[in-house]
Amino acid sequence: MPTVIAYHDVKDTEHWLASPKREEVFGPLGVTNIRTFVDPEKPTRVGVLMDVADLDAVMAAMETDEAVEAMAYDGVMPETLVFLVER
Repeated sequence: MPTVIAYHDVKDTEHWLASPKREEVFGPLGVTNIRTFVDPEKPTRVGVLMDVADLDAVMAAMETDEAVEAMAYDGVMPETLVFLVER
């Protein structure tokens, strides 16, 4: 089970931190141990660290309407999204 880091910019950091969307989207995919981070130098840059049971399923899910809607709800700037996968 690889650990994944994903980071991106958001419009409203507090809204993103409080959002239930991460669990709603990633929980059913077997993603666990989701932890959130905020860049102290640029607070609108945020990240998650998570354990991913099926990386292919997560990457496919990121292309769905549900994920696009969740990112919009969370104020994610999708063009800034970067995934790093443990090797």
